[in-house]
This record gives sequence, structure tokens and C-alpha cells, in this order.
Amino acid sequence: MRAFGLVGLIIALGVGFYLYNRSASTGPGGTAPQARIDATAIRQRLLTIGQAERQYLATHGSYATLEQLSQDELLPGGAEQRGYTFTAVATGNEHFTITATPTDANKTGWPTLEITERMEVIER
Repeated sequence: MRAFGLVGLIIALGVGFYLYNRSASTGPGGTAPQARIDATAIRQRLLTIGQAERQYLATHGSYATLEQLSQDELLPGGAEQRGYTFTAVATGNEHFTITATPTDANKTGWPTLEITERMEVIER
């Protein structure tokens, strides 16, 4: 009888360890912790670039390309970060869209993030 109790305990511990190990490697939503960390850093970077766009608009009367932001020293760190490449589309003083696309081969399937003049980061 004790043997069945011991076997049951070992099985329960094994299942618990398996579930813990699986949740630690993927986390909530099925994403890896490094993906969540990088996506958070990219979101912050997009917000920083969005603020730079607003500053450029206030001083120049229009939104800027990433090259223009860089020339005005409003884009420290360049147009790449954490395996993502940033691109910008600016339409005069009305609209801008900054897109962060994963370009690192190890980030296949990671989200593409965008920010517009509304300062809302969208994940695709």
C-alpha cells in the first residue's frame, strides 16, 4: 500500500515539475521571457521616437524621417535595437508612423510594433 502512495507522490511531483518548467520557459500568453523583455524595450523606444517626432514638429512644422531626427540629434542609438529595425513614414504635419520590424534571424515570429501620431503602440 505504501508503494502506491510513494509512486503517486512521485508522479504528482513529476507533473508539477513539468508544468512549472513549461510555464517558466514560455510564460503567460505562450511567449518566451526574452521576447516579452525585447517587446517592452521596443515599445519604450517607439514612445521615445514618437516624442522626438513631436519635438521635431514643434520646431520645424512637420514630422521627420529617421534621418532627419538623427541629424537634429533627436534619435540617439540609431535605427536598430535588440534585433529590430525602425522605419518611418512622415506625411507633413499631419501623420507619422514608426514601425519596428524584427530583422534578427532568431526573432522569427516575433511581433512587429508601430506607433503613430496618436502615441499608441500597436502590435501586429
